[in-house]
Amino acid sequence: MSTSLWLAIFASALGTLLMRVVPFLWMQRRLNSETGLNNMPQWLGILGPLMIAAVLGVSIMPVNPSAISWLATAIGLFVTLLVWWRVRSLGWPVAAGVAVYGVVQVIAYI
Repeated sequence: MSTSLWLAIFASALGTLLMRVVPFLWMQRRLNSETGLNNMPQWLGILGPLMIAAVLGVSIMPVNPSAISWLATAIGLFVTLLVWWRVRSLGWPVAAGVAVYGVVQVIAYI
């Protein structure tokens, strides 16, 4: 593998580690102080949902933006939400959304 690929892997690993370790260390220091949880910063409570929203945003964007890709993404997202509303779990909705996305892509290019 090339050096640039290894650097990208290292940077991704370091970024992932820091996203998990920094809030943990921050809260550990806060819990050991005299103020405890009473002085918890607001950004720490919204950090998790913000990271999930960022991953969702990146996942929804098609790799090759075209009308068919956007249509497949929209239908896949709709099916994912519909299945989630029905079963209220994570696995089946993701599997259904990916399957429908793939089926729409295959049918569109036949």
